[in-house]
Amino acid sequence: KKKKKKKQWYQRRVRGGGERYDAFIDRMKKLEKNINKNRGLHESVWWYDQCRYREANGGLFRADQKLRSDNIGYITASRTRQNPGGTRRGYECPEERDYFPYWVPTYQTENVDEESQQRTPWIDVAWLGDKSRCNYIKENSFNRNAKHRCVLTKDLTDTRPYGRSINEAACTAEGGKWVKFHSFIEVLSDIKTESACKTAARSEGKNKIIWEKLRSDDDTERCFVQAPEIHCDEAPYTRDNHLGNADNFGINNERPNASRIEIDLPYFPSGDVKRCVFRTRYNISTTDYDGWNTFADSNNNAEVISNDPKVDVFGDGNGFELALNTAQTGRTFQDRSHIYQILPRTAEMAGKTIYNLNVRGKRGNIVQTFPATEYDFIPNRLTVKKDDLVHVQWTGSNTHNNRNDGDDGEGTGGTDRSNIIEMGDEGANYPKTIAESKFWEHVKSLTDPSADGTDIAIGLASAGYYCSKKGTDSCPAAHSLEGRKTKINNKMNNAPASYFGHVLKFTKTGGMNYVCTRNNNFSNRSQKGSLWVKN
Repeated sequence: KKKKKKKQWYQRRVRGGGERYDAFIDRMKKLEKNINKNRGLHESVWWYDQCRYREANGGLFRADQKLRSDNIGYITASRTRQNPGGTRRGYECPEERDYFPYWVPTYQTENVDEESQQRTPWIDVAWLGDKSRCNYIKENSFNRNAKHRCVLTKDLTDTRPYGRSINEAACTAEGGKWVKFHSFIEVLSDIKTESACKTAARSEGKNKIIWEKLRSDDDTERCFVQAPEIHCDEAPYTRDNHLGNADNFGINNERPNASRIEIDLPYFPSGDVKRCVFRTRYNISTTDYDGWNTFADSNNNAEVISNDPKVDVFGDGNGFELALNTAQTGRTFQDRSHIYQILPRTAEMAGKTIYNLNVRGKRGNIVQTFPATEYDFIPNRLTVKKDDLVHVQWTGSNTHNNRNDGDDGEGTGGTDRSNIIEMGDEGANYPKTIAESKFWEHVKSLTDPSADGTDIAIGLASAGYYCSKKGTDSCPAAHSLEGRKTKINNKMNNAPASYFGHVLKFTKTGGMNYVCTRNNNFSNRSQKGSLWVKN
């Protein structure tokens, strides 16, 4: 006999009254333990299970796509027009991915206790599009605007402690509470009173700090930090299917650059190390219908849009078929980062603007890396004030996988390497020697204060293989230029793929052009940059 295929955990239904609340929590904890920590967990199991149970927004435009009901008897938020089959990708919620601003709080845990309170909801950083909609975006961003969710009490013998409903009346009908949630980037657990919280708020110029219940059904008020208001601006313009330079509206008379936005990282008053992940979503718009004002009452209406429609151009009843997939038109795409850390500032960095200078792109030629890019510095032209700071750093891999697309590049295949060495004119390809470099004479490191300009230059030129010339307080002499027994490979094969670098402080105005010796390949790819310090 064939064995019955075991259902996934999110498909199981408990018969005869459902499982008790405590049993549900125990099950969730076991599932969390089964997660592969090497794969970079973004959303939580709890968040996905909530999505998998919550009913889909029935007012959304689905065209002629048939969203299948889940085995719990109704269509849930795990299915959308562009994901009608409910394919799971990690533990993200498809409906939340495809629609913004979302109408449900994006909490990743049920309660905000001592262990989980620093696991924030998704924080809205920026929205780029039609600026006439900025007020709507800001008023509906979760950053500063509370949102509600249906919560079931522990008394109910249900399989989950959250309801299926997305409106208050339906929530009440299923025996739940319509609970209001506030977004936060940090809970200041050391502050226990309202007066102390107000004192912290008065001394805080970057964030909004409030004394409030994080959820309306909680008995405890807390001092927490809300995220800044979402940044709203016009999107850069490029031609269709173009991944190169964009029209940046002549900002600061800059040369054209790839589409980009300059944003501030969140400021965390506690000074704790934060583990973060960044995602960007972008949609392909269409004018076949009004995406802002087309709703469920237009579903299955061929006059609005339909799958592979035929158009009778000649009026003879023999139409042309259009290659149009209603699951793909007016849809959302997404990219995500690896998990990264935001570290606390040192005292000398307090109040300063810190610019992040690193490397983008991946190994390969222009064809092999498409739709990504080849290696480049980002920003590749940076102008700062003398009082500003610059953190030069980058990440790379020794196990690059281009999925057989090709691996063109210098040095050992499948590896990333970068370095920074001063050069003359930006059109040149030959770097200066360390002895010829003058820019570093007026630069200090705030992450290794005992290092001088030569030490910094050596570290950046070798990607940290040599951390200084002779050794510093943060650099063992055995890892210095004069102390290393094995010299650096001329293709940097034995150098690190990632480099923490230095936070640079400038004592004089000036500037330099610089180059990466490994990846800059004349006629193939250019990895160069410039850094200028002005009053």
